[in-house]
Amino acid sequence: MNSMSFLVSTLFDLYIMVVLLRIWLQAARADFYNPFSQFIVKATQPVVAPLRRFIPSIGSIDLATILFAYLLCVLKFVALVMIISNGQAALGLDFLFLGALSLLKAAGGLLFWVLLIRAILSWVSQGRSPIEYVFHQLTEPMLAPIRRVLPAMGGFDLSVLVLFIGLQFANFLMGDIVGQIWYQL
Repeated sequence: MNSMSFLVSTLFDLYIMVVLLRIWLQAARADFYNPFSQFIVKATQPVVAPLRRFIPSIGSIDLATILFAYLLCVLKFVALVMIISNGQAALGLDFLFLGALSLLKAAGGLLFWVLLIRAILSWVSQGRSPIEYVFHQLTEPMLAPIRRVLPAMGGFDLSVLVLFIGLQFANFLMGDIVGQIWYQL
């Protein structure tokens, strides 16, 4: 059962990150004509478009996509419990709480991976990659205030490192608040 749990969990996590990327792209008003952005939109459009007919947006907040990401997190736990218990599990309200926590943790994990990939691409691609351009649009609103506070370090940009430390602190803080379940999500 471990192999099936791993596969289901990985597939759900990857698609949840794609859906979260769509939310983030919309919030950052990133370039939607970029090939990477087009992939994200096309991968999520079959489900998000019908949901938008019933669930309106509030300002720039796309509630339909957020609800879809949340439901994916809840379904992930339902599927994993069904796999582990051979379909004998009772479903409860715990899944709703775990889904919300999982969505929050997935958003932090997505931020970590986007920052890491952006840092690596900055060493390699020299700004020529379409993915790097979108990642720059996504992360620059978080990194620019840190750069204004940090002194210049001779060409080194330590803002990503500071944000990594902040993310790690937030991760440990959530572990202290929520408990051991946070690290098992």
